[in-house]
Amino acid sequence: PHIVRPRVARPFSVVVAIDFGTTSSGYAFSFTEDPETIHMMRRWEGGDPGVANQKSPTCLLLTPDLRFHSFGFAARDSYHDLDPEEARHWLYFDKFKMKIHSTSDLTMETELESVNGRRVRAIEVFAHALRFFREHALKEVKDQSSSVLEGNEVRWVITVPAVWRQPAKQFMREAAYLAGLVTPDSPEQLLIALEPEAASIYCRKLRLHQVIDLSQRPVTNVLDVEGSRPFDSSFRQAREQLRRARHSRTFLVESGTGELWSEMQTGDRYIVADCGGGTVDLTVHQIEQPQGTLKELYKASGGPYGAVGVDLAFEAMLCQIFGADFIESFKAKRPAAWVDLTIAFEARKRTAAPGRANSLNISLPFSFIDFYKRHRGQSVETALRKSNMNFIKWSSQGMLRLSAEAMHELFQPTINNIIKHIENLVQKEEVKGVHFLFLVGGFAESPMLQRAAQNALGRNCRIIIPHDVGLTILKGAVLFGLDPTVVRVRRCPLTYGVGVLNRFVEGRHPRDKLLIKDGREWCTDILDRFVSVDQSVALGEVVRRSYTPARMGQRKIIINIYCSDTDDITYITEPGVRKCGAITLDLLESGAVAASAGDNDKGSAFERREIRTTMQFGDTEIKVTAVDVATGQLVRASIDFLSN
Repeated sequence: PHIVRPRVARPFSVVVAIDFGTTSSGYAFSFTEDPETIHMMRRWEGGDPGVANQKSPTCLLLTPDLRFHSFGFAARDSYHDLDPEEARHWLYFDKFKMKIHSTSDLTMETELESVNGRRVRAIEVFAHALRFFREHALKEVKDQSSSVLEGNEVRWVITVPAVWRQPAKQFMREAAYLAGLVTPDSPEQLLIALEPEAASIYCRKLRLHQVIDLSQRPVTNVLDVEGSRPFDSSFRQAREQLRRARHSRTFLVESGTGELWSEMQTGDRYIVADCGGGTVDLTVHQIEQPQGTLKELYKASGGPYGAVGVDLAFEAMLCQIFGADFIESFKAKRPAAWVDLTIAFEARKRTAAPGRANSLNISLPFSFIDFYKRHRGQSVETALRKSNMNFIKWSSQGMLRLSAEAMHELFQPTINNIIKHIENLVQKEEVKGVHFLFLVGGFAESPMLQRAAQNALGRNCRIIIPHDVGLTILKGAVLFGLDPTVVRVRRCPLTYGVGVLNRFVEGRHPRDKLLIKDGREWCTDILDRFVSVDQSVALGEVVRRSYTPARMGQRKIIINIYCSDTDDITYITEPGVRKCGAITLDLLESGAVAASAGDNDKGSAFERREIRTTMQFGDTEIKVTAVDVATGQLVRASIDFLSN
């Protein structure tokens, strides 16, 4: 395969990474002359006391006339403090990143619904959030730096789940252009990083005292599936260490690989399970010694099984008790109170642990109790009694009391999905014999998930959790920005190609694909494969094709790209093959059209005109460049997955 040497990029003086999460977000940065120091963002206004460098909740508040008001804790608090009548007209968005994952035909026009039901273009919402991060991060970078920063000295990194398709990655990039992080004519200033990949880059550098090894716990006896025994003291120590690690704001990273690896004989291969708010994202890597680069062994897998699933289960439970129609109208009429209720649940959710015997109390907002009585003519207490949900009680202080079993029920479906995904992955041929599993992401802090993972996978795997597990991705994203070539080989998530004509072969090609052109017989719709699903592609490895304009004076060549989850395909019309994007070659700018001016040569020069297109699939995004072979001039080439 051809390998293109990456051009030496402009010298960036600082890398700023934004971990844009489903439930929480944050940023961190590092100066290129001191790449072993990662600066975490400042404490946010609001937030829980005693927790330093924590991320900020991913929520956004817009005024009734759609202007940006606030983000994070500030948005939460302002929405809470609005007069209820007024709040109905304000637009509050949270967990909006999931929409990008779930929309199959994502475009620049895709809309998001705020809590009160009003709709706004998704790209605007994302741009508001990114603009907020840009301002905060740049201000902080300037405070730390003595020199004056030019805009082009910053390299930005934005994280996305590895399971996201190409349109979603492009959507993030477009949002960043809209937010003014970088301009579309210097795309190399922005990198899209894959979340589990970032985590992996950071995990390579860990030392033994920076991780919690679940496998070195006393093995609980096999009957203890429900965690009825008191919570292991080693788990308790682990949580204490996690808490302490959170207070420091500057992190030093080892150069080279950390000592954790030197003691792993088979430790060159490992799984990273990134369990976040929205998605679970699984990546399998091999460390290539001595250079310490990473090679992906199996294509990214996972799905929408993040911690939000537990919140949705809670909502479903409320619908079961109080009626879905009531919950819907409560959301519409008292959106701020609804948000308060979800925040109250999330706070309790974090304290859920398998060994807990006592109930968790969740206070219902007064307006919920009041609204229910007026709507239904009966009290919340009566509704609870009638619902026959034995593990949820009403306490006289106006609290829902969730028993340990109730909490367990709410967690179970999501945790089961995560474990099932990891178990399926471990069965794969390419992954057999991998014995190290890193649990990262915010949900990995949950003792419920830790215990389930240890019970299900602990026999064959060493399960390792970095101390600052919620910040692992953020730190890894900074490291990725400092050196994006660290991931040397990736696996293609899909088969990509274009439809072409081939000579028609009687008996091999079906008659309905026959096309007669200039007296020749052609077979249409044949898939010309660029890359195949699961194929290993190295960084800088390219696929080249040449395209010729179909007629004189043609201004653009548009080539439709097709993709498929499987590789056993001959024609682009087969089921499972979908058009997913297009390459546009702009002939006007490069003067490729001009050659057809001299009419006396009957356009012969034009007939030979050949646009050689080069595509790269080894990066986190698909890239394309093109050159006019006759003149050697670059042709403007773009690849688009969003306006499909």
